[in-house]
Amino acid sequence: MSGLQHGVVHKIIAEVIDEMGIQEDTIGVSPVGCSVFAYNYIDIDWHEAAHGRAPAVATGVKRVFPNKFVFSYQGDGDLAAIGTAETMHAVNRGENIVMVFINNAIYGMTGGQMAPTTMVGQVTATTPYGRDVDLNGYPLKITELIAQLPGAAYVTRQSVQTAAAVKKTKKAIRKAFEIQANKKGTAFVEVVATCNSGWKISPVDSNEWMEEHMFPFYPLGDLKDGEKEDPEALKMNV
Repeated sequence: MSGLQHGVVHKIIAEVIDEMGIQEDTIGVSPVGCSVFAYNYIDIDWHEAAHGRAPAVATGVKRVFPNKFVFSYQGDGDLAAIGTAETMHAVNRGENIVMVFINNAIYGMTGGQMAPTTMVGQVTATTPYGRDVDLNGYPLKITELIAQLPGAAYVTRQSVQTAAAVKKTKKAIRKAFEIQANKKGTAFVEVVATCNSGWKISPVDSNEWMEEHMFPFYPLGDLKDGEKEDPEALKMNV
């Protein structure tokens, strides 16, 4: 499997929805960027959000329709940049939603600019000499931050560059929807992916580059698996 990997994740989500029999009860929230096109490919109800605001919109949708399955589908420039606050606070509240996060280390749709997840030394349209920590700061491991929040029930990082990886990601997304069904808290699934057009290398080379450079910094696997913290355990003793 090669090329832009949004389509692979779209198929996985569609299969999970179909296999769970929840097509009529699922609402997706898509924001600005490559992620927005998900509404063209998955036949469910959708609500489009402004750039970065998908977690806030998903919160509202879920609270109005508490018995629906609600998920957001966002890229790194959206979720981890302009939407950082919405992301962190939605998870910290333990909103009973699923958040799917595509990390391809670049702004893919708007010209290949540096994203929060761009690797140190990685060349982009706005870092032609490579990302410089002194100038641009460090790549943001937002999934590790998410895993520390009390409202997070399930936090995982997966990929889709091989058939085996696709199976693991599908299992993770299915589990995320089941956690929502059981009202355990926020389920957060990061998918480390490629953007060969933004990286300006071939699809095959993109997979190799991702495995060599991104996987060591963004290691795959579950970061948190359980349910949100019991608020009673956090109350002050008065």
